[in-house]
Amino acid sequence: MSKAHSLSDLARHLGLSPATVSRALAQHEAIALKTRKRVAKAAQDLGYVPNRAAQALASGRSGYAGFLLPLRGRGLADPFLGEFVSGLTEGFAAKGVELLLSAVPREGSELHQLESLVTSGRVDGIVLSRIEQDDPRVARLQARGFPFVAHGRNGADDTSYSWLDTDGRAAFAEAFELLYDLGHRRFGLLSIDDPLTFRILREDGLRNAFDAKGDPGLSLCHVSCARYDPEGRARAISTLLDGPDRPTAVLAVADGLAIELMAAAHARGLSIPEDLSVIGFDNIPAAAHVTPGLTTFDARIADCASELAAMLLARIAAPDQPHASRLLTPQLVLRHSHGPAPQA
Repeated sequence: MSKAHSLSDLARHLGLSPATVSRALAQHEAIALKTRKRVAKAAQDLGYVPNRAAQALASGRSGYAGFLLPLRGRGLADPFLGEFVSGLTEGFAAKGVELLLSAVPREGSELHQLESLVTSGRVDGIVLSRIEQDDPRVARLQARGFPFVAHGRNGADDTSYSWLDTDGRAAFAEAFELLYDLGHRRFGLLSIDDPLTFRILREDGLRNAFDAKGDPGLSLCHVSCARYDPEGRARAISTLLDGPDRPTAVLAVADGLAIELMAAAHARGLSIPEDLSVIGFDNIPAAAHVTPGLTTFDARIADCASELAAMLLARIAAPDQPHASRLLTPQLVLRHSHGPAPQA
């Protein structure tokens, strides 16, 4: 079987018009699924590789989707971003679109990098993550009328752009109820300083559930730190663990913080969960491998990213359609880092 060096070669082999073959390769829904599968198989069998430059000229699209990747210095791994980028890559690749990662230098401007992506024509749309209150990236893309989707939102009723999020407010209320029923009354909240909406919503979930009890025996020690400040994290954790009224249960807004807290507790001779219960959020891979295993909420990071990829492609294809929004319920993953409150 000879190679197909061009779209015309592939079309002749199939007995179809080049336009039909082109639309089938692009997974255009106007082409019957049976035909799309037949064209895809023939392209694979004949070793046909679409000319991306020609496709871009013909369609007015680059075939790339953009994602900004802030750099925080060497050695500052982010397991959340690793899973998220993997999910995006898989989601876009399934539709023949490539992901363009645009690195933002540590001292660089994310807005400047965003503007460069939009004006250069290198990408057809952008995925935003870690949405802030009054996020300037959202405002900039809305003003430009440029296709984008967001992992996170400012409010559950926000319909001014397309977003997907997990319900951290409900999750932290659920975690509080679980621990309260186990007898815990001295609570800790380990959080971050950044004005990210996921942080605010999770904190709100705990505080609302806390206040709703109306229990005068309840206490809450809330500490926070900058996300990428190891010394600040150590100080915040020390405040929780070394105070005169150490909490018996701590909720951490992210698994990374929870795991650091557990390590610091072990270093102080505390036993988890006998002396201290800990619950996190995200269910990063390390959560299942620490000792004891971390009780946390599964945010389905990679699945969310794949779904966001599909949402962005739909937005690019039909920019005048109403915006889509999805609020997912994270699943509580019960491991061994929580238990009954210690006896006085």
